[in-house]
Amino acid sequence: MVVSSLAGVPAFLGDLCVSAAVVVAYLFIYTRITPHDEFALIRANDAAAAIALGMSLIGFALPVASAIAHAANIVDCAIWSVIALVVQIIAYFVAQIPDPDLSKRIAAGELASAVWLGMVSVTAGLLSAASMVY
Repeated sequence: MVVSSLAGVPAFLGDLCVSAAVVVAYLFIYTRITPHDEFALIRANDAAAAIALGMSLIGFALPVASAIAHAANIVDCAIWSVIALVVQIIAYFVAQIPDPDLSKRIAAGELASAVWLGMVSVTAGLLSAASMVY
């Protein structure tokens, strides 16, 4: 019984490693695209930056989890995770349409802009995740 349960460990580790790698890649790319320095702002106790980045990360993790659940293999999972990354980058730019000073406002600690960006990111992530049932 234990041996049969452990048979899934290699697949688990593969999915975990791929998902961790795409999350690190996402954070690297996302924080380079935004004009403000999220990690410096978070270190300076800027709650707006933490909320925006944290919700963006959730918005990305949702479709990655869906990709893991529905992918045929690790390569398929990685491809769909990259697609989710692109969707999240697009969501960032879409969020700026009604709030063109979004980045400046987040850097200034304005929570409304952070929550707006976070909600757009989570919405994009939920829609991406739901769309990955191929």
